[in-house]
Amino acid sequence: QVQLVESGGGLVQAGGSLRLSCAASGRTFSSYVMGWFRQAPGKAREFVSVINWSGGITNYADSVKGRFTISRDNAKNTVYLQMNSLKPEDTAVYYCAAAEGVYGSNWYQYANWGQGTQVTVSS
Repeated sequence: QVQLVESGGGLVQAGGSLRLSCAASGRTFSSYVMGWFRQAPGKAREFVSVINWSGGITNYADSVKGRFTISRDNAKNTVYLQMNSLKPEDTAVYYCAAAEGVYGSNWYQYANWGQGTQVTVSS
C-alpha cells in the first residue's frame, strides 16, 4: 500500500501550463506503476497517462498526447504531470494512482488513489 497526495492544480487560462505533482509515502514507490486519471463533471473517470517503474515507458491518452508529459523521480517518491497548451476541455479533477504488477489505462487496475487536485482551464 502507498498513500498519494496530489498538488499543483489551479486555475489557468487556455494555452497555459500547469505541473501536477503526486507525492507518495512509503519506501517502495519505485516498484509501482503510476498513472494519472481525470474526471470532469458528468463524465466517467478518464485515463490520462501512465509511466512504468523505471520511467522508461510511458503512454498517453490521444486527447493529451503531445501536450502532457508524465515523469517520475523515484528518489523523491514523486510523479509529475506537466501539462502544456491547456484547453478548457482539460478541466477536471486530476487523480494520481498507483498499482503494483500492472501497466494499464483502466481505472480499476489501480488500487491506490490520491484525493485529486482540481484543474480549471478558462477560455
